[in-house]
Parts: sequence; C-alpha cells; structure tokens
Amino acid sequence: MRLLTLDEDNTKDILSLAVELLKNGGIIAYSTETFYGIGAKFDSDDALKKIYGIKQRPQDKAMPLIIGERDLLPVIAVGVSITASALMDKFWPGPLTLIIPARENISEYITAGTHTVAVRIPGESFALRLAQTAHFPITATSANLSGLPPARDIETVLRYFGDRIDLIIDAGPTPGGLPSTIVDARGSALKILREGVIVRKILEGL
Repeated sequence: MRLLTLDEDNTKDILSLAVELLKNGGIIAYSTETFYGIGAKFDSDDALKKIYGIKQRPQDKAMPLIIGERDLLPVIAVGVSITASALMDKFWPGPLTLIIPARENISEYITAGTHTVAVRIPGESFALRLAQTAHFPITATSANLSGLPPARDIETVLRYFGDRIDLIIDAGPTPGGLPSTIVDARGSALKILREGVIVRKILEGL
C-alpha cells in the first residue's frame, strides 16, 4: 500500500500515477465531492473482484462508475433516454448517479446481473480530475465495509482497509453529508432509488 498526500504541486504527478496503476489492474482510494471512493478500471475483473472482497460487498449489489465526459457513455451503455439526457444536462458534473441500460460486454461485477449501469460525472473534486485524466470509466463505490458508514477522511479509509488498497490518495476530509442521488433514468418517468444531495423536489421540478 502507498499513501500519498495531495497538494497543488503534486496533483498532476499523482493523477498520472493513479491512472497508470488503474490501467495495470490496481485499486485506489480517492476523494469525491461527498465521501471517499474505491476505484478500479471498469473492465479489470480481478480488481473488481478484489473490491467486492475487501468491502465484504454482496455479489448482488452493482458497482457504480464515474466518467470524465459524456462521450464515454457508449463504452458502457446502450442508448440514453430523453429523461436521462435532460438530467445530465442539468446536474452533471455533480452528485447524481443515473441508472441506464448497460452494454452486453460490461462485467457482472459492475452490473450484478441487472443489465444496467450506474454512472455519473462527479462534481468538482479529485474524482472529477481523475476521471477526466483517465478517459475510461472508474468504479466509485464508497470506501467502507458493507453496512458501515462511508469514509470522509483518510483515517477512516485506513481503519477499514489497512494495506489492502494499492494507493490511497489523501486529499483531506471530504464534505460528507448525503451521498449522490440515484435515479433510474431508463424511461420517461423518474424513479428515485436513493435521495441524496439532489433532493426529490428539485428532480421532480425538472
């Protein structure tokens, strides 16, 4: 395990290191605009399997992704509804995770057999810069053991996982609060699966 503290001078180098590690099947912990997340490249099955193991995550729970630009959606999804597109226009980048139809070749560790993928462009954070630098989807499952609170500081990440993550990037405490809102956006009607930072009233007023 390697622990690096982020600052203005080393951000570019840490981004390069993190992306290279992800490309080679590694696992990282990184900050988002809400909590810390655990990242692996979306098609690295061994790394995805490892994440399920260290989080003690049930196999029937899908794993959300982040991307740095909407041009990457065809890599993981087939078709985006008018509703989903409107939500992306209004709330991306930001803490809104959308459920959309997955491509057939997407790993079962990502879809958990649902034939859907959960994805967002994160709001201003290290996570956004990471996704924009990588140019490939990255997992954004919360840095916690299944059933325990998500980590908003590096001390909690270390307490949960110790040396079982290849690279931990310390960007200081995250805002915490509520997690991202999750919306099933496959059809014309909104289906809010988890109300988080973006509240129901705002979504329904779209």
